[in-house]
This record gives sequence, structure tokens and C-alpha cells, in this order.
Amino acid sequence: MATRNGFVPEAVFKFDHLNTAVQNHLKRVYGCLAMSMFAAAAGVYIHLFTNLMQAGFITAIVSIGLMIWLASTHHSKENETKRIAIFTGFTFTAGMSLGPLLDNIMRIDPSIIITAFLGTSVIFISFSLAALYNQNRTFLYMGGFLLSALSWLVFMGLLNIFFGFKILYDLNLYGGLLLFCAFILYDTQLIIEKARLGDEDYIWHSVDLFLDFINIFRRLLIILAKKEDDKKRRN
Repeated sequence: MATRNGFVPEAVFKFDHLNTAVQNHLKRVYGCLAMSMFAAAAGVYIHLFTNLMQAGFITAIVSIGLMIWLASTHHSKENETKRIAIFTGFTFTAGMSLGPLLDNIMRIDPSIIITAFLGTSVIFISFSLAALYNQNRTFLYMGGFLLSALSWLVFMGLLNIFFGFKILYDLNLYGGLLLFCAFILYDTQLIIEKARLGDEDYIWHSVDLFLDFINIFRRLLIILAKKEDDKKRRN
């Protein structure tokens, strides 16, 4: 069997059912996504290990503002560099916004961060490949259900601010994990369909996948930290 670099079968990377334009678009999307991970990691590093900037309410607002600015800036060759800069700023501040959560994780067990990142990476790659290999675009039909479920998730989160029910918290945590795994399937196929229809905005398409990754990573961090904390208390 032919292999790439002697380790991975070339068939794993073959998507013959996708035309060349779509494949090239996906390369740009995932290249942009990889860049976003470095920017987010830089944001995390600056919060955790330097005194230059600290995450807080302002960084969260800046992150949201940059995302809105990116969405409102038209995709064109002239705006490409500007939009990449906005996207990098958005992912940088989004990564920095994880800082307070990571501060708490570091106090419990720093290795949780690596475990959660590796777990998120495995989940993301597995679900992405499942979506890419599916030729029937069946995951696109989940759109209505996923958006409704996301609305309920947000509603439960707001409700729990006032009532603090553990069951609502757990539903939001574990239900959100499953939901954003499903969003990887949906968003990946939606990107493919948009590319087929001529939508070349690879930067905004990367935002969808970045948010899926970050939301899964955040939830895995909390789940693993809770389990480790419970273990320490029992001992």
C-alpha cells in the first residue's frame, strides 16, 4: 500500500469526490485554521507566562468586536490582508480569554491542558474526516436541529446563572460537548457546499471551525478538571 512519508496511507488524503476548486478552498481554510491555533496559543502564553496582558472582560469584548468586524468586512482580494489581520486578532484574544480557566486548571493539574488539547485534536480530526468522506451531504440536514439545540444551550446557561442547578450545568457541559462535535460535521459539509456554489471566503469559514474547536477544548478542560478534582477530594 502506498504511503505518504512512510506512515500514513495516501488514500486517507484522497478526496476524489471533491472537485479541484473545492479541494483548494479547503486547503486555504485549514491553513487559516492552523494559523488561528498559533495565534490562540500565543494569546494563552501571554496570559499565563507574561505580564504584558491579562484576559478579562475587556479581552472578551475585543474578541467579539473583532469577530463582528471580520463578518462585516467584505471578502475580496483588496481586503484579504486586512481580514487576515482581523482574524488573527480575533483568535489571539479568543485564546487569551481562555486564560482564567487555564489558571484554575494549572492549580489542579497542568497535564490536563495537554490531555484536553490532544483529545480535542483527535475529536476534531475524526469528525472532520467523517464529514469530508461523506458524499451524500447528509450532515447538512442537521442544521435546523443543531441551531435549535444551540439556542436551548444558551438559554440553559443563562437560566443557570440565576438558579445554579447542577443538572442544568451538567446538561450544558456534556450536551454542549456533543453538540459542538456534531457542529464539526455540519460546518465542514456546509463549507464544502458553499465552496461548490462559489463562496470563496475561506477566512470566515475558518471562524466556524475555530469556534467548534475552542468550544470542545473548553468543555474537555472542565470535564477533566472536575474528574481530577473529585479524585483528589476522595483521596
